[in-house]
Amino acid sequence: MYPQSCRIGIGMKRTESIRDLEKMGCVLICHGAKHDWYQNPRTKVSQPVPRHREINERLARHIIKMLRDDN
Repeated sequence: MYPQSCRIGIGMKRTESIRDLEKMGCVLICHGAKHDWYQNPRTKVSQPVPRHREINERLARHIIKMLRDDN
């Protein structure tokens, strides 16, 4: 069996995802039991971010895509 770091599609750290969101200008609007909600103040779009240590890479890309400000 391969170590976890060698597995394909393992995902990214939650802290990295949050750092990326905050660089984009997103703000934390609500703490939840299983998710935190981040919002892009320019577009008013908000998305839940799971409170797991690692987030599936595909899900992280989706969250960033939804909160991105394309203007």
